[in-house]
Order: sequence, then C-alpha cells, then structure tokens
Amino acid sequence: MGKKRAIILNTAIIFSFILVSLRLTDLMIVNHKRLAERAKQQHVKVEDIQVRRGIIFDRQGRDLALNLDLESLYCDPEKLAADNDDIKRLASVVEKEPAFILSKIPHEGRFAWIERKLKPETAEKIKGLDIEGLAFLTEAKRIYPRRELASHILGFVGVDNQALEGIELKYDKYLKTMGGKVFLQRDASGRRISSGVDMEAKGNNIVLTIDEVLQRILEKELDKAMAQWRAAAATAIMMNPYTGDILALANRPAYDPNRGGEARDAEKRNRAITDCYEPGSTFKIVIGVGSLEEKLAKPGTLFDVSRGSIDAGGKTIRDVHKYGVINFQEVIQKSSNVGSIMVGMKLGRERLYKYAKLLGVGEKTGIDLPGEVSGWIYPPERWSGTSMGAIPIGQEVAVTPLQILRAYSVVANGGFLVRPHVVSEILSPDGQAIVSFKDADKTRVISAKTAGIFKDILKTVVEEGGTGKSASVGGNKVAGKTGTAQMINPVTKRYSKEKYVSSFVGFVPADNPKLAMIVVVYEPKGQIYGGVVAAPVFSEIANQALSYLNVPREDDMELSHLTVYR
Repeated sequence: MGKKRAIILNTAIIFSFILVSLRLTDLMIVNHKRLAERAKQQHVKVEDIQVRRGIIFDRQGRDLALNLDLESLYCDPEKLAADNDDIKRLASVVEKEPAFILSKIPHEGRFAWIERKLKPETAEKIKGLDIEGLAFLTEAKRIYPRRELASHILGFVGVDNQALEGIELKYDKYLKTMGGKVFLQRDASGRRISSGVDMEAKGNNIVLTIDEVLQRILEKELDKAMAQWRAAAATAIMMNPYTGDILALANRPAYDPNRGGEARDAEKRNRAITDCYEPGSTFKIVIGVGSLEEKLAKPGTLFDVSRGSIDAGGKTIRDVHKYGVINFQEVIQKSSNVGSIMVGMKLGRERLYKYAKLLGVGEKTGIDLPGEVSGWIYPPERWSGTSMGAIPIGQEVAVTPLQILRAYSVVANGGFLVRPHVVSEILSPDGQAIVSFKDADKTRVISAKTAGIFKDILKTVVEEGGTGKSASVGGNKVAGKTGTAQMINPVTKRYSKEKYVSSFVGFVPADNPKLAMIVVVYEPKGQIYGGVVAAPVFSEIANQALSYLNVPREDDMELSHLTVYR
C-alpha cells in the first residue's frame, strides 16, 4: 500500500512539473511577445503631446496672436449619469439647446467632446452641476488680442488650431511642430509616474514686418474714408520701398479672427493681393519711365493736346479738360489721357509691354501671404485695335493694389523691383533666429537717372496745378499719382457709368522715402476722382505715420541751415 501511494505521489509531482514546464514554455516562448505587450499596456500610458502654436509679433515685439489655456468639456458615455433635468441644466449653462447636447453623446464608446474651449466662468458653472461622467481637458485656444487689426495679414485657425487663412496658413509648418505621442510609466493604480517628459510641443515664433501703430493709423483712416464716401470696399498698403517690408496692410470690409469661422467670404478677402482692377492713370508710370529710359521724351518735350481728344482704333479718348500745348512733365502732372496716348504711341507696342513687365505688371509680387493673383496684360500680338489707346491710360490691363505700389517703389528706391514680404524672421521657442528675411530681394529694372527724373515729375502731381494736391503732407514733399478708373459692369460687360475705382499711390519724403503707400477706394459715392477721394486719405495716414516715425520736417531742416545776422 505504501509503495502504491509513493507511485501515485511521484506521478502527480512529475505531472505537475510537466504542466508547469508547459505553462512556462507558453509564457516565455510561445506567447511571450503578446503577453509582454499586454504588460506594457498595463504599466505604460500612451498620451498625445499637445501642440502649442508659436506667437506672432509685430516688428516691435508686440504680440498679435497668442495662446490662452481653456478647459474643454467631454463625457465618458459609459459612465455618464445624466437625466433629462441634468441635460437641460447643462444646455442652459453652455447656451445651447438640449438636443445639441444629446447629439454630442454617442450610444457607445469612452470619449466624446461636448463643448470645446469654454470661457472660465462657464467651465466653473458646469463643474458646479456635479454630473457624473463629465470631465475636462485643458486646450490652448488661439487668441488675437487686437481683434480686427491686421486680420487679413494674420488670418485665423479653426477649433482644432488648424490653420485657415493668412500668416497662420502660410507659415503653419513653422508655427506648429509635430506633436506625436509619448509613452509614460504608470503605477499599480494606473497613476502616471513623472518622468520629466515635456507634454507640450512649442511652435516657432514669427516676427512680422508690420508695425502695430502704423497699422492702427492706416485702418482708422481707411474706416473714415469708407464712411465718408459710402464705399463698397477699400484697400491701403504701406511699404518700405527699399526693402519690401510691409509696414501696414488693411482691407475693408474686415473681420475679427477670433470669430473667423463666422466671417463672410467678402470680409475675409485680402483685396490687396486677390482683387484685380483696371488701374487707370496710376498706370501712366509705364509710359513715363519707358519713354525716359528709351530717350523718347524729356520733361520739357512738348505735346499738342489742344484738341482735347484723340482717336485710337476707331475709339475716341478725351481729356477731362483741354490743355493746349503742354510738356511731358505736365502730361503726367495733369494726367492728360491724350498726351499719355501720344507718348505711348511713340513708345510702341513692344516697348510698352516690355516696361509693363519690368515693373511687375501681370506677375505675382511673391508676397508671403496666401491667395495672391497675378493680374494680366496681354502680349502685343493679342492687342486689339483700341489697345494703343487704352493700355497707356490703364485700361485693358488688370493689376492688384500691391503690384502698383511695387511699381512706384521702383521710382522711389532708384530703379529696383523689390519683393514685398510681411515676415521679418522666424524664432525658435528659445528665441534663436532660424530664418531671416531681412536681406532685400531686388532687381534693377530701370536706371537711377530715369528713376530720379520721373520722381521729380511725380512731385509736381502733388503741387499746385497737379491732380494730387490733396495728398500733400505738411513739411515734406510727396511724389505720387492719382488714378480714376471705371469698373466693368458684370452684366453688360461694358464700362459702368456709376461705379469707379479711385486711387492714389506715392511715397514720402519724396527725395528720401521712408514709406511708399497706395490707397484704393472701390465704388465711392458722391465723388469719383482719385485726387478727391483717395489722395486726402494718403495725406492723413502719411502725416501721422511720419510723426510716429520721428521723420523730421524738411522745412524745419531748411530753416535750421539758415544763418541769422544781427
């Protein structure tokens, strides 16, 4: 009996060892990888790294776009314990209908957003409801503290911080970094064990070329013009003509980027670079610099415009006034259409087209903002019989306001075509410069001599007898040009007799420009001429801008050089 018992015991022990060995083989060899992964999941928590967009500054370091930490409400549907009264109370706090709250709660799953990026006071009220299954996560909300200011430059982001317009979109890859995931150790209770891992990825910061003060001045005066002339829209751009730095840029209508998703398309349009128009007399810079560069005219070259009209391809073009015999300088100063067409005919189709292209007409400027269009000017072989009467005075061509400003900057800076830009540099989160745009990208397109002569001619436009006298600035000489152009009626495809585009473009101080600027007003009511509608806006902005920039008055400088004898 004892021997039998021993056999049974030994057999049981051996069988147990075999079972243990088989189990160990299963755990350590057969299912090792799967079980190790399960253990890792129990002790390691995978979390997303939150991406915080970089800050956007103006040229003086003032923040124009930043982030604010706000709480977002979510629910765990499996744990949610909310009756109809709870749903109604929650809906009341977030100012929504109960049906909206119910639509956010799925029938299954462990996570669902209810409302994102709540105001702090709203989040506190929700916490006071004490509804089981509701919880909060902290998210960064993009904030634009200056509201409408520079909205067409800054752009905006969506609720998930996805870039949608402006600098936010153009430089999105710099402003945000790849968030990714991080693996964190957990204790037996599932709590995260601190490992010194940074749970937030910070984007690079961007420094713009614009100045908040200049931007505010420009927008204030643009608003006044919109109200005074009951205009449909308006655009103004201020630029350093030597570097292409955009100092200010605004369009009306505008929008608040904090509520960008609610803005209408017409409010979000950056008309400075997306809207084409026929420039009218501001286009006369082309025949002006072209004829000087080709030595076809001098300031004193005479033109007989006494008829007050000229025929071109069966079409009669008239001057507003009959001027008699005037010189080339007066053709530009008085904006004579007849004289400009005569100059254009001397220049000829090929050379007229050549200088239009040299000045950037029909080409994108390359500005670092999304949505820029090129405009157009047809090559000479596609011109009609009336083109030689139309193109010299700014018809049958389409430009953006920025294109015209860049063309006049060629004269202001001594003959160079610059590339406009709104970003100065990109800084890493710790403040190190990683990209800089401070070196001007420019190409000589006309001689310094031609630029100097035409600059002197443009000064006379803003003097007594010129069409742009209202653009004058106290104490400093202005060089510039007025423009008045009929708009095309989209129904009839003919020039409208009611809708016009009024503009003025110029630079100041004329002999040592600190800024070049264009003002364009669409469909003004009561007056149509650029010298009446747009020129005074230029004057108001320039006066305030020069004062802010501490640019000395030229008349004060002249007085300081006088010697007083007693």
